[in-house]
Amino acid sequence: MHAPRSRRQETSAAAEGSWWREPLSECQADLGAGSDGLSSKEARHRLRISGPNTFQDSPKRSLLVQFLTRFKNPLVIVLLVASTISLLTQEIASFAIINIIVILSVTLDFIQEYRAERAAEHLREMVAVHVTVMRDGYTRTVTVKNLVPGDLVLLAAGNLVPADGRVIEARDLFVNQSILTGEPYPVEKHPGEVPPGEADLQNARNALFMGTAVTSGTAKMLVCRTGNNTAIGQIAEYVGRQKAPTAFEQGTRRFGLMIMRLTFFLVLFVLLVNALFHRPLLESFLFAVALAVGLTPELLPMVVTVTLSRGAIRMARKKVIVKRLASIQNLGSMDILCTDKTGTLTEARIRLAQHLDAEGHDSGRVLQLAYLNSHFASGLRNPLDTAILEHQQIDVTAWKKIDEIPFDFERRRVSVLLDDGWQQNTGGQGRSGRYFTVIDPLRG
Repeated sequence: MHAPRSRRQETSAAAEGSWWREPLSECQADLGAGSDGLSSKEARHRLRISGPNTFQDSPKRSLLVQFLTRFKNPLVIVLLVASTISLLTQEIASFAIINIIVILSVTLDFIQEYRAERAAEHLREMVAVHVTVMRDGYTRTVTVKNLVPGDLVLLAAGNLVPADGRVIEARDLFVNQSILTGEPYPVEKHPGEVPPGEADLQNARNALFMGTAVTSGTAKMLVCRTGNNTAIGQIAEYVGRQKAPTAFEQGTRRFGLMIMRLTFFLVLFVLLVNALFHRPLLESFLFAVALAVGLTPELLPMVVTVTLSRGAIRMARKKVIVKRLASIQNLGSMDILCTDKTGTLTEARIRLAQHLDAEGHDSGRVLQLAYLNSHFASGLRNPLDTAILEHQQIDVTAWKKIDEIPFDFERRRVSVLLDDGWQQNTGGQGRSGRYFTVIDPLRG
């Protein structure tokens, strides 16, 4: 068997092009994958080479270090120097007030970003704990972190895809990959090749991606990417990456440096002028220090932090996580936000806007039939059913379900037979069953 490529080689290959565009035979040859799966010995060897199938973050600093680094702000340094001078000159009240303001400001900033960081870590919970694989020619259950490139994974409805890979076999396989694309509709997956030049992830119908959910059908998948080399792993790595300072942070820093320089030169100027007039040196120094403390905007860090925190709270009410407080100012300064994909900015759900008949006119009858079909159809409800049922409440107490033809992948529709109890005037014989079908747009 061939040894799998290292993480560095995998990353390089991913950068060169979309791995799902390669012929399946080449993927199998590169990964040394056979029809019986890997041997246990080979899997252990590959695990040592490729590493565990988890999101490996960059080394994190301790909470204490993260807290202390927030004191590097020039404005905070000026305030700390001013408080130290106040202590040396026996100005205990000024010393206490300045330090309380600085500590509260830094603590609020730290707590807000720490909570946002914890919320971002919930991305890890999108991966299943155990998975069924082929090892030594037999099916067995292993933990997700022990998956390696070249493993053959068996999936069924309700499973979360544990890694990125190619579809080897599929039967009526539909996958919800809204976590990556933002699209609420399940996508059909099948073996084969994608059209030449197709590099968009959402059009990779022959590939499965870590964190997506199997909504129906069964599949056998060849694992091609694990851990941080997966599509969702790259997202998690980006979320945890140290970001460059925002324009707001750079502006605040420049302002702090300006205050620091102004204070320093002003103190020197006061001392020089008093020396020229032969004033007492100690009194001149104390006057200069008092002037420096007076010039320092003690409340500015607190005002900035509280204002940004209030903005973060208001955005949290709208279910938006603010990972960095300073980013709020950048968002607020935008006039136009351009994006190449609207689906990833939505809730991954649909709402019913209109119900039209075949001639394009608004029709209550269409809504009634759709509502009855969605209400009485058994099985798993799709996003369209949910949108119809949430749009308007319709009284269904007069209707009784007689029979149903469930969804299948040949008809690609579900049909229900209903009776509202209405008697035809034909000698008391017969009842009018109302039969109608609705094509499921998710699969039809």
